[in-house]
Amino acid sequence: MSLESRKNAIEDPGAELLDRATGLWEQYGRFIMGAVVGIAVVGIAGYYMIAGNARKENTASEKLAEANDLFWRADYDRSRQIAQDVSRQYAGTPSGIDALRISGDDAYWRGNWKDAIADYNSYLKKNSSGVLAATVRRSLAYALESDGQFAEAASTFERIVGEFDRESSGEFLFAAARCHMALKQPAEAKKLWQRILDEFPDSSFQLQARVELGKLSPVLVN
Repeated sequence: MSLESRKNAIEDPGAELLDRATGLWEQYGRFIMGAVVGIAVVGIAGYYMIAGNARKENTASEKLAEANDLFWRADYDRSRQIAQDVSRQYAGTPSGIDALRISGDDAYWRGNWKDAIADYNSYLKKNSSGVLAATVRRSLAYALESDGQFAEAASTFERIVGEFDRESSGEFLFAAARCHMALKQPAEAKKLWQRILDEFPDSSFQLQARVELGKLSPVLVN
């Protein structure tokens, strides 16, 4: 290389970097472009998926609002039919899940205990925590008791003690004791009545608990 050529090379330090960059692009450019295109495709697909889910939820919530309105008008049969349709057609949406709760409430107020139990259990499989789930468990417990499933009802009542206010806790313990008495398990009932006196003495159920303990004591002594 001539002196002049070497001089030009020194005066253009970016030339070598440009040559290297060009070489790297020629070698790896198509892979980079493929990755960029792939990311773009995933992003677009994600956008349409989110938008599609939002549309489904909007449609489901509108239909469920109708079912809810019919429930409060005591039109339980029509309300349950719509709620069941929503739960089937929009199973993956929040409203599709909540439709199971409304369907269960419709069955409950019609006295269809087994249908109510089935709907409540389906709901709880998809949403097992939070205040709304606890509310469904309360309804489930009363449906189980009404259906004569006393052991399961007692267990469910005890599970929701402490989930609401103190008055409700006294109510649930008293209901669980009632289920144990139906199962002819007075010793278990006594423990629950005593819990009302020890843990929730401010509950209105403490007076009933005292009465029941008074009735039971002679039986236990003998």
